Amino acid sequence: MQFQGAILDVDGTVVRGEERLPGAAEGLAALASRSIPRLFVSNNPTRPATAYAEKLRRAGVDAAPSEILTAGASTVAYLGRHHTGETVYLVGERGLREQLESAGFDVVVAGRHGNPERGADVAVVSIDREFDYDTLTTAVRTIRTEELPVVGTDPDAVIPAAAGDVPGSGSMIAAVADAVEREPEAVLGKPHEITRELALDRLDCDPADCLVVGDRLDTDIALGGEQMTTVLVRSGVADESRIERSSVAPDYVVDSLADVRAVLDGDAGE
Repeated sequence: MQFQGAILDVDGTVVRGEERLPGAAEGLAALASRSIPRLFVSNNPTRPATAYAEKLRRAGVDAAPSEILTAGASTVAYLGRHHTGETVYLVGERGLREQLESAGFDVVVAGRHGNPERGADVAVVSIDREFDYDTLTTAVRTIRTEELPVVGTDPDAVIPAAAGDVPGSGSMIAAVADAVEREPEAVLGKPHEITRELALDRLDCDPADCLVVGDRLDTDIALGGEQMTTVLVRSGVADESRIERSSVAPDYVVDSLADVRAVLDGDAGE
């Protein structure tokens, strides 16, 4: 089959931390040799596409910002559709705040010294590497007092890092949602429908003609749904126990991105 586009996860598929993973260069070359447009889709909400392009460049992967879609971009798109002109109460890092402000949103940052002076309309919860008990306490009081809907940037409970997996946005979202006793209105990034829509629009590709490669069953492979061809790589967080327990079934399971060549050639076992 000749694919018309490829959605590629980044962390755990192409890189781990700041280092390119073994097999990534070979897999990218296989796509390029067949002139298959690619889009790197990451659930990292903290960096805009320009910064993510620089991260990939340092890892030896030449990618333009137009080839990158992040959970931050999905969050901005969602808020633009459903919370236009509203003030955002943010539990998250500076990188996400800058993206929201660049999109025209007024942002109130979760602090550690009581409720914010300005009111807000919607709470956005994301990864925050300074998240602590005081941050959670302030967030809970603010969200409850102002009856704010909660929007999460992405569901990744853990993310792969050079020294091992570390907590991701999903952990902070779960903590806040549990404490306020409220389900999030939406959790964006992969596999949310808005991310799928944005990715396919960027690639100008029909789902049936699109390949998805990633290391997470519940995000990358779930994004592909029943129409896209899905490839799970073992180079990230997925292991045999996760594969066996999951209700999400990829079309192919391979060791690394290098093995996408066999998928493209029709030589990979399902």
